[in-house]
Amino acid sequence: MHYLALPSSTADVAQRTQGWLDALRAAGAPEPPVVEGGWTPRTGYLAARGLVANPSVTAVLCGNGDVAAGVLRAAREAGRHVPGDLSVAGFDDVPVAAFLAPALTTVRLDFEGLGRTYFGLLHRLLDPAAPAPGPCDEPALIVRESTGPWRAARG
Repeated sequence: MHYLALPSSTADVAQRTQGWLDALRAAGAPEPPVVEGGWTPRTGYLAARGLVANPSVTAVLCGNGDVAAGVLRAAREAGRHVPGDLSVAGFDDVPVAAFLAPALTTVRLDFEGLGRTYFGLLHRLLDPAAPAPGPCDEPALIVRESTGPWRAARG
């Protein structure tokens, strides 16, 4: 599985890359180099064209759903069937993810819960008597149409 990463500007981005590496190592899978991308469908498309043209690439994890949308287009232009030839997954469960063709498998993050938690922490800094913030939901894998079962690389 290849990883098309977001620009490394936050700790969350570095954690996503580390999580990908940890999963590959746990599975005993090869560790291909990280492909640096951007934040938009266009940057995902441009970064993925070389990856998806290679038939030995069977899966691409994308740093966000917008990048994944660009990968889906690059795959279609390269004649790769998703998920038959290539699985594509994203992060953040952007609103359009369920409406892409194929619908995007993604990791859903609780951004509203994170916002409430951070606001609650800030509130407690200003007023130590304020109630402790509640927890936010754990990330959840949302399996849709863009991923299939593992298969050996072709070519």
